[in-house]
Amino acid sequence: MSEVSLDPLLCQQVRRARDARFDGKIFIAVTSTGIYCRPVCPAPSPKESNVVYFSSAYAAEEAGFRPCLRCRPEIAPGSTPWLGTSQTVSRGLRLIEAGALDTGSVEALADRLGVTGRHLRRLFVEHLGAPPVRIAQTLRMQFAKRLIDETTLPLTDIAFAAGFGSVRRFHAVVHALYGRAPSALRKVHRPSSAFRLAVREPFDWASILGFLRARAIPGLEDVDDTQYRRCWTGAEITIRYTAPHLLISIIGAAPGLWLDILRRVRRLFDVAADLDVINATLSLDPLLQPLVLARPGLRVPGAWDLFEIGVRAILGQQVTVAGARTLAGRLVASFGQMPTAEQLAHADLSKIGLPASRQETLRAYARAVLAENETLENVRGIGPWTRHYYAMRALGDPDAFPAGDLVLRKATGLTEKQLTARAEAWRPWRAYAALHIWRGQS
Repeated sequence: MSEVSLDPLLCQQVRRARDARFDGKIFIAVTSTGIYCRPVCPAPSPKESNVVYFSSAYAAEEAGFRPCLRCRPEIAPGSTPWLGTSQTVSRGLRLIEAGALDTGSVEALADRLGVTGRHLRRLFVEHLGAPPVRIAQTLRMQFAKRLIDETTLPLTDIAFAAGFGSVRRFHAVVHALYGRAPSALRKVHRPSSAFRLAVREPFDWASILGFLRARAIPGLEDVDDTQYRRCWTGAEITIRYTAPHLLISIIGAAPGLWLDILRRVRRLFDVAADLDVINATLSLDPLLQPLVLARPGLRVPGAWDLFEIGVRAILGQQVTVAGARTLAGRLVASFGQMPTAEQLAHADLSKIGLPASRQETLRAYARAVLAENETLENVRGIGPWTRHYYAMRALGDPDAFPAGDLVLRKATGLTEKQLTARAEAWRPWRAYAALHIWRGQS
């Protein structure tokens, strides 16, 4: 059972009221059936003596419970179960969600986090109720279940798309978890026309589209008032929003890329943000309160590609948003695509229109990424603003805060030192505070 602390009285109230606000935050397991559900499950309520509560699907499955076929826990809005946990767990979970254990080991992940594999397992069980391998397996199986229910892909393609090494392994895991074969699961639900990704409300679709539209790179992205379209590895991905879901259309992508695409969409649109918690903290400051009230669904736009965001941040140094977009367009046109770190590490960038020093910063950044330097601390030409912007969008750090940003300082009327001091009360949501202030100036 998860060791994450849950208030028993609150959980009971949520279950009895079928409170949708806690969908994805609390999971209800029934000992008499061995099944776990979402709070909104339409099934008859069980006796309280037969109920166990979990803060994540990972923990419920680690305790031996099976997902409900009626309420489908795999489609619950994403949550941030690492809130209040150690920085190691927070970063580790983000890496797992990005696919760190698809081909790598727990030991390799632990090494990236600066701890031993044994210590990482202990931290995950302590804070999340399940070890890293269980979490990776649950995420993989949840995606496979979505493909079974929502697409007409052959089961063989689904097995490999979800990262299973063999069809036999896929069938074994599905049968162990659901007690039936994948083909039997498919008969329960009818495929839809687009892949749906649940978003935790409120969700300010117009604001995030506006942010992305102002920065859309010609030849790579197209953003209008209703949708975001992206070209990637020869495929075309279109994302629309119909509350409470993002509708994802994928054309021209091999099934093996679908899980990666879903991960990128989740990150780009910050779908798991718990804005009830974030807004409650930020609203305590009179400076931020009217901004939060005006845009309660504001998200921190993430990154489709981590390396790309670093490139964009460097191109945006000391130029306007429009100027950075123009430079990025020239870069894409020069390479025929957004260049990879390998392509950029020693590239001739003289025709892009950048100062020589900025060209070398881009090459140094590419070499740092190839060396797996995620913090970019020692890259010449990359200062605090760029590092915080990268952490905010690429690493999903909710507390990244470029206090030296000129717009932030002008909007607040504070010096960098004063702004840094005031922002202490906004932790750990300073990235959201920055977005509110930026958005308030547009």
